[in-house]
Amino acid sequence: MYKIFLLLLFPMLLSAQVQIIKGSVTDTGSEKISSVEIKVYNLKNELIKTLNTDGNGYFSLEGISIDSIKITAKKTDYIPFEKIIDLQKEKNPLKIILKKETQEIDAVVMTKQKPIVTRKVDRLEFNVENSNISSLNAWEILKKTPGVTVNNDVLAIKGGTGILVTINDKKIMLTGDELKNLLENTQGDEIKSVEVITNPPAKYEASGSAVLNIVMKKNKIEGYRGIVSSKYVQTQYAKGVVGVSQYYKKDKLSLMGSYYRGFGTYYREGTDYVNYQESRTRWVSTMNRKDKNKAQNTVNFNAEYEIDSLTNLSLNYSGYFSPKSFGTYVVPTLIYNSQDIVESDYTTINDHQSRTINNSLSFQVDRKLNKKSSISWISYFTGNNVDKYQDVLTHLNFRGETPRDDNFFTQNKTDVQLYSTQADYQWKDKKLEFESGMKYSFVKTISRLDFSDNENGTLQLRPEKSSMFDYKEHNFAAYSSLAYNLGKWNFKGGLRAEMTDLEGLVSEPYERNKNKYWNLFPTFYAQYSTESKHEFGFSYGKRISRPSYSWLNPAKSYYNLFSYYQGDPKLKATIIHNLNLTYSWKGWNLDLYYRKEIYPSMEISFQEPSTSNLIYYFTNIEKGQAFGASLYKSFQIKPWWTLILSENLEHNENYFKGIDDLLYKNKVWNWVSNVSVNITLDKGNDWKMELGHKYYSPGIQGTFTISSAWAAYFVMNRKFFGKKLEASFIFNDIFRTMGQKISTKYANQDNYFLDYGDTQGFTFSIKFNFGNQAVKNAKTIKKTEELDRL
Repeated sequence: MYKIFLLLLFPMLLSAQVQIIKGSVTDTGSEKISSVEIKVYNLKNELIKTLNTDGNGYFSLEGISIDSIKITAKKTDYIPFEKIIDLQKEKNPLKIILKKETQEIDAVVMTKQKPIVTRKVDRLEFNVENSNISSLNAWEILKKTPGVTVNNDVLAIKGGTGILVTINDKKIMLTGDELKNLLENTQGDEIKSVEVITNPPAKYEASGSAVLNIVMKKNKIEGYRGIVSSKYVQTQYAKGVVGVSQYYKKDKLSLMGSYYRGFGTYYREGTDYVNYQESRTRWVSTMNRKDKNKAQNTVNFNAEYEIDSLTNLSLNYSGYFSPKSFGTYVVPTLIYNSQDIVESDYTTINDHQSRTINNSLSFQVDRKLNKKSSISWISYFTGNNVDKYQDVLTHLNFRGETPRDDNFFTQNKTDVQLYSTQADYQWKDKKLEFESGMKYSFVKTISRLDFSDNENGTLQLRPEKSSMFDYKEHNFAAYSSLAYNLGKWNFKGGLRAEMTDLEGLVSEPYERNKNKYWNLFPTFYAQYSTESKHEFGFSYGKRISRPSYSWLNPAKSYYNLFSYYQGDPKLKATIIHNLNLTYSWKGWNLDLYYRKEIYPSMEISFQEPSTSNLIYYFTNIEKGQAFGASLYKSFQIKPWWTLILSENLEHNENYFKGIDDLLYKNKVWNWVSNVSVNITLDKGNDWKMELGHKYYSPGIQGTFTISSAWAAYFVMNRKFFGKKLEASFIFNDIFRTMGQKISTKYANQDNYFLDYGDTQGFTFSIKFNFGNQAVKNAKTIKKTEELDRL
């Protein structure tokens, strides 16, 4: 009997599980819109079905067997629509209204909006998706992000340069030019937003002053696509980059691979002035550095596989290979007496070359435990190998001495190996979020310096000037954080604990430095939003800045007979306290901040009168502190004309002990300004230009005082053939005004150098897209902070 009952009931059960959804799509004037792309997802954001509206704007979805769905509607020239629907409550046909995105003004049409800036409880979100800057690469987008400044290709936020760059909250294991190269080859139309995190939460590494997180669009559509690109840069000398990127997604597998090769000649102008009060002489050295590199090879491969709807595996390899960078510097030095007459001189010829190899391999597993919680685990290995060689010949012509030649050779080999493993847990519902995790890492670095000089025509190894540096560091970290949403109030707090166990051995003279310490890093955030959308925020965070591994190496690296730089194996980690007050309203974003640094580590210089040496070395100064205000606002003057202001005013103080063991104070009011005008020149948003001006007022760094600088720039970008071909032109430092003077003057220290980084020039780049351009980049695997210290 029960079988007959179930048989009768079965059609009713089937009709309750499988549903039909009908609806229509209209514009704001109630006109039906045809050929609108409709997509249906489950609440795990997995695509269920795709279809288009008919000629009358209607659609019908059949075979839906779940109670809650997310539905999206997209069509060119309309703002995308997205909504979560409970099918048990939604009985009437769906009515979707799309708003027009296009506005015609003076024959110029703006089809994309300006970037949206959103203030969250622990970060500032710069949403660039579908904006008028999404055609730029990731590096250029970072330069336009609120609160971010770039001077000589160094990223800074509120005066702090220890910036950690992540992609989808995953750290990237590249620094300097390698990092810039990666970001320049990351397409802006793949980026959803950039998050500026001045007080990073407990889940982030405690190292570094701030975090820039690039949020990528997710890969949803299957297919293959590729990008071929090239870039030509003309400054004093020419440089270039060519490369190819390929992306593939099929079912549960996503693949990404890229190869870029850079080459060119790099140039930098500098002149050193050193005044010795004791001998009443002035030494002037002119060094124009010209280096060639014919093969800078960057390789990336990323694979992601979905075992099931809950488990995801990721494998990543990245490599950087620079087999030979070489150059010969000819550096004349004139020595003036008190009557400003040249009494002596010498000329240094520095013939040098270097080789760099970097390999990184990572493996990551992500697992969803249920609708509210998930875990992830990652392990990685990195190897970094650098080999530097130089042959230095000096022609000496000193007053009262017979002219002579001096010759020495140095070879410096450095090998860094790094291993890390990390596990994270997350639980989240509508009002409450909990995160916790732990990490272990181990670093081993060996650096060997061999110094030889010429004695009676033969090379002799000098053990007293040679050195072996062996360094090991273990780091263990654990953290927990809790966030709570209480209507108009948002709160978040966390605590991170890190233990560091390090040992450094120096061979000549023998020295052993061993240290083990624990640090606690609390964070707290609060945000209040009024009915009229005024947002007030407060945050506090404690951070640590560990010295780069190369800064710990005490071996002397000689520029010439009278100048060298040197690290310090006893460098202390810098403790940083950050305090922020924020205010946001209608696009205005104001940030008042205070920063205190205990034992900041940095490069400074001092002159030694007894040997006439100018020495650059890394050391800890006593303390540093700064307070200031940052302001960002984007003005939409016309639909096709945008004005952007980004200003930062800061009072900065550094306290240091001089060579006379007295405490000195270096302070300055520093203003950094960036003003730009963006104009769209065509109806399809395919032709844009930008004019901008950057200004840096005088600054300080320990004993250094840094002069002001400014630069004007111009950018033009044009897309062709349905956006498959893209060309851009950039003219930087138009008036060649980015040269700076860096000086030290206290006690008997009186020296400065003029520096110009060859920033004036133009860049022409071209990019061709082929294949299915709807495919987005596979998720970048998680990286870590230790490589930032290489």
